[in-house]
Amino acid sequence: MTDDVDFPPGDGPTSGISVTLTAGTLQAIRERVGKRGVSAYLEKAAQRQIERDNLDELIADFDEMHGPADPAAVAAKRARLTGGDSNAGVAA
Repeated sequence: MTDDVDFPPGDGPTSGISVTLTAGTLQAIRERVGKRGVSAYLEKAAQRQIERDNLDELIADFDEMHGPADPAAVAAKRARLTGGDSNAGVAA
């Protein structure tokens, strides 16, 4: 592995590691992608998790600066995007 170069997720040379998974998780992955697709599946899953972590950090920074989002405003915007009910997902 090249420690002196920074690569974004999904870029750079591959590097082998050992990963421990529960039998059920590994079985579910293999049923989806076969034995030869496990590494690619885990690579994509790790990339998605990194994206989610980065988004969570961005939201936390925004909330710290501006306060949490108003649930009613979020529901209204979600309804505009999805054509759904603006009260869906808002706790009573």
